[in-house]
Amino acid sequence: MPKYELEDLRVSLNNIDSALVCMLAERFHVTSKISQVKSELGLPPVDKIRELELFQRIEQQAEHGGLDPGFAKRIFRIIVDEVVEHHRRHS
Repeated sequence: MPKYELEDLRVSLNNIDSALVCMLAERFHVTSKISQVKSELGLPPVDKIRELELFQRIEQQAEHGGLDPGFAKRIFRIIVDEVVEHHRRHS
């Protein structure tokens, strides 16, 4: 592999990493708003039905995109657990 191609690929990877961080930040911004609405409505921080739907959707999207569904679900488990912990800390 020519050196310039490796450098180009690394630039692409850095761009993807930056996009992932931005998307996670945006996701946490939205979930923070959801937490406020849930608090105002007296709803619990965890909605097990919504969570189940999320993981089913993630599994399908991972399979469709050629990503290991187990890996995708583990990543989202970390994200969801952090969101729930954030809700609990700020409610």
